[in-house]
Amino acid sequence: MTTPHTTTQGTIAVLGLGRMGEAIATRLATQGWNVVGWTRSGRTSDAVKTTGDPNDAVAVADLVLLALFDGPACRQVLDDVRDSLRTDTLVLNTSTIAPAQASELARQFGPSYVHAPVLGSVPAVASGTLQILAAADHDALDRARPVLEALGTVRHIDDASTAASLKLIANSSLAGAVLALRDSLRQADALGLSRAQALDVLELGQLGGLVARKRPFLDTHPAPAAATFTIQALSKDMALLADASNTPLRSASGLADTPADPEADIAVAATVPAVEDAVLEPLRAYIRGHATGDPSHFRDAFLPTAHIEGIRDGAFVSWHLDEYCTLFPGRPAPDEPTRTRRIDAVDVHGTVATATMTLSHGADTFTDIFLLTQVTDGWRIANKAYHRRTCTT
Repeated sequence: MTTPHTTTQGTIAVLGLGRMGEAIATRLATQGWNVVGWTRSGRTSDAVKTTGDPNDAVAVADLVLLALFDGPACRQVLDDVRDSLRTDTLVLNTSTIAPAQASELARQFGPSYVHAPVLGSVPAVASGTLQILAAADHDALDRARPVLEALGTVRHIDDASTAASLKLIANSSLAGAVLALRDSLRQADALGLSRAQALDVLELGQLGGLVARKRPFLDTHPAPAAATFTIQALSKDMALLADASNTPLRSASGLADTPADPEADIAVAATVPAVEDAVLEPLRAYIRGHATGDPSHFRDAFLPTAHIEGIRDGAFVSWHLDEYCTLFPGRPAPDEPTRTRRIDAVDVHGTVATATMTLSHGADTFTDIFLLTQVTDGWRIANKAYHRRTCTT
């Protein structure tokens, strides 16, 4: 039987018993702490005693640990229990929130606040191998350290905003890996490779750790497994990062628009089907127009109202579709066998989409950017802008 800890923490109130909160509460209880839990949903726990009122949990706690979904939830719950917090109660926040929100909570609660987002999911909690980014003053961190070290390795960070920012950056690399894995699996499908064969080889490469951990979700016939980190949660984190950094973040939209259950594990985002053929068809018609020189293919590809814009011979041009079609003589270019065209990216957002294509035509390389829209008879290109680069060597 585990001997209860006799630290200055005493009773720990865990507010939030979702996947991570439940795992944290369970881990601390099995390590001998007296844990009382509360969750907004009212769900009870098999591992720790729970209460229906967070104030009841906080009133008996020397340390209050937050494991909530986002910043607004943290703010609301802390506002609700503020009057029940004793002056010596430590608030330990493991939630993933925006840097500005972390700074505000640190300002409000002062030296009794520890901002400690964690790297790792439910299995890491259970094994006590989380990486914990802890921002607090020296005394508060010393008080919280026994609890934190029961969960994993503590890394001291200078301030709450920096800790929150670093957590978002870490999750950004995870989101990028999930989307890179999705691209790899889509290409494997297009090449006719078996899923098992592709995953076996991907485990040998840079995505190997992710593939090995998430294999139950990735196989052709996925084994039943509980989500440890959901698409919805990672999408939320990427939206926070995009807002905080005010810089483009492809993974924010890439995850948010994933056609899968938001409560599914993030690995499911890597298994969604490729872009449907209906979206690709106008792009393929556009390619046929260049390959044959036949402008009828462009009329199939574009809306009649479309514009094509870019720099030609040093001057900006904006052609109506009819003007653009006059550039094509109805026969292939003499060097057509050496020309190549590649669809680089397609991002679908409901009834609109964007696409990028690279065309290598002799000494000229074109980057074409398309805006597509869904109309009554399928998808069409609404507008195109292009950049032309000429090799002079």
